[in-house]
Amino acid sequence: MFGGGLMGVGGWGWWRAIWALRAASGGWWRAAAPGPGAAGAPSRSLCAGGAPSLSYQELKDLKKTNVLHIDVRERWEIDRDGKIPASINIPLGELVGALQMDPTEFKEQYNQKMPSKSDPVVFSCLAGKRSKQALSFAMSLGFSRVQQYAGGFEDWVKHEPPEKK
Repeated sequence: MFGGGLMGVGGWGWWRAIWALRAASGGWWRAAAPGPGAAGAPSRSLCAGGAPSLSYQELKDLKKTNVLHIDVRERWEIDRDGKIPASINIPLGELVGALQMDPTEFKEQYNQKMPSKSDPVVFSCLAGKRSKQALSFAMSLGFSRVQQYAGGFEDWVKHEPPEKK
């Protein structure tokens, strides 16, 4: 159709991307479901716009479980600065298409199992803006267990060194 990027796969990919961008900018937003906690209370903070956001320690603890951590920075940023350990890189411009790929193609391209819509996924970037957009994209595609690390790479390197390629 128009190649990869925001157009995604199928005729409605462009509409989903537009909806997600609108949601990220504050309009058409539906609040994310609270995380597990006593009597359904949220167990993590919610950042502006209702997007579930993790702290450094929450992300560090979550990485000990079976969570897919996607860094949405550009490849050149990863090459230059490094990455948070055990994260995979899918630049924001490729994300909508990637999350709609055939699982075999996803595995070949990103060397990782394609997440199901109910798998836990965390998005990060440099400082939270792109990961918030990624969160909106994923939610608009039906992913129900998505969170962001709003502090991003800038916050991570305050606590520990990045992983270099």
